[in-house]
Amino acid sequence: MNTRSFFISATHKSSGKTTIALALAAAFAEDGKAVRTFKKGPDYIDPMWLGRASGLPCRNLDFHTQTPDGIRDYFLEIAAGSDLAIVEGNKGLFDGVDVAGSDSNAALAALLELPVVLVVDTRGITRGIAPLIHGYRTFDPSVNIAGVILNQVGGPRHEKKMRAAIAEYTDVPVLGAIGRYPEMQITERHLGLTPTNEAGAVDTIIATSAAIVRDNVDLAAVIGVGRELPAKPAARGPSAGTGTKDLRIGIARDEAFGFYYADDLECLERGGAELCFFDTQHDARLPDIDGLFIGGGFPETHAGELAANKPLMAEIGAALQGGLPAYAECGGLMYLSRSLTWRGERHEMVGFLPGDTVMHDKPVGRGYVRLARTDNALWPETDPPGAVLPAHEFHYASLENLPPGQTFSFDVVRGYGIDGEHDGLIVGNLLACFSHQRCVPGRRWTEPFVQFVRASKDRRGGPGDP
Repeated sequence: MNTRSFFISATHKSSGKTTIALALAAAFAEDGKAVRTFKKGPDYIDPMWLGRASGLPCRNLDFHTQTPDGIRDYFLEIAAGSDLAIVEGNKGLFDGVDVAGSDSNAALAALLELPVVLVVDTRGITRGIAPLIHGYRTFDPSVNIAGVILNQVGGPRHEKKMRAAIAEYTDVPVLGAIGRYPEMQITERHLGLTPTNEAGAVDTIIATSAAIVRDNVDLAAVIGVGRELPAKPAARGPSAGTGTKDLRIGIARDEAFGFYYADDLECLERGGAELCFFDTQHDARLPDIDGLFIGGGFPETHAGELAANKPLMAEIGAALQGGLPAYAECGGLMYLSRSLTWRGERHEMVGFLPGDTVMHDKPVGRGYVRLARTDNALWPETDPPGAVLPAHEFHYASLENLPPGQTFSFDVVRGYGIDGEHDGLIVGNLLACFSHQRCVPGRRWTEPFVQFVRASKDRRGGPGDP
């Protein structure tokens, strides 16, 4: 039997679709099915939950960093061999940047030819559920809304009224109705859900949500509306490498730093890197490494603990001063700055970047970014100067008190970056960005980084030498 797949979306954001998606993934995985999960758009946090629930890494599908053909091939490749592939949208089904909907969830569902399971937050609505669903059902004929899951249902009477209205005025089946369960709620904060590397009782929340969904959703009917994917092989994409590992790259992964795409880490491995994970709060020393990658996260919520680990910060600073090749994104940039101030508290950070991080009440940079390469390439970039690269950013932080005359790898065409005009601050052998890149065909940023690490190791004999 081939893989079956469906797309989970909602009428609007914060409808509970992520919780329902991860609960479905966990329930099907508990039944012994191999479940692959996907998330639309540039997102780290929801994929952490979906991956934890399914037991397999969640992958992103993004019109900004991938071509439509690339999305389709990548999806079919990763989904191949699984029993079930669940794609979760972002925001509402028809929401997107483009007024024509070319980048919407509906467009992605149509591209992948996937039936949509629509999650509807039913608070404050009864008979009105029928025209709502009818409108979504008929708005775009290319989108197949194959069923709905009613969420936040007020009780049996509320459910009965809505089911009657839906049956009378639409042909869309109700696949389930879920009440108001506080135990299914995942805490949110300024960037969305609390990530799994910080949230307490993650597995309990997932297991509880799966049990509730199992009791209130017809799982067989959900699988039944799924499309059977074609068995034809798709183009090979990023996968774990099997070649010789001649480099060791340190990866900060802990409660403060956890924003890494599975594609990026696998591309580093395919390039010959052994990944050496370390904890910025509890490890007093760096592992023996030839290069360093500190991704995004929430250093502001752990600033006191990070600042208290002075031995590690001193070792990182000394390694960077000694020329260790390094790449830092967003939270990593904040950690490597002189200080981090949030809610009136200031903490000393590593201090390698000549600026101070300040957290604000509103986002400084948010959304899709386009970066133009300057002449100041730290790595052996394959893109010529002026080439425009896709990325994304979401930060409440700014880097302040930078001295004039800094060197940047990118000019910002769209977005904010570090100062509204530039991103990719170069200091020594460190490239630090507020923007996040992703290793995809046509933009494998990991390849020049690995080449740079390897060349630096060959020149100076790195600590990862045998």
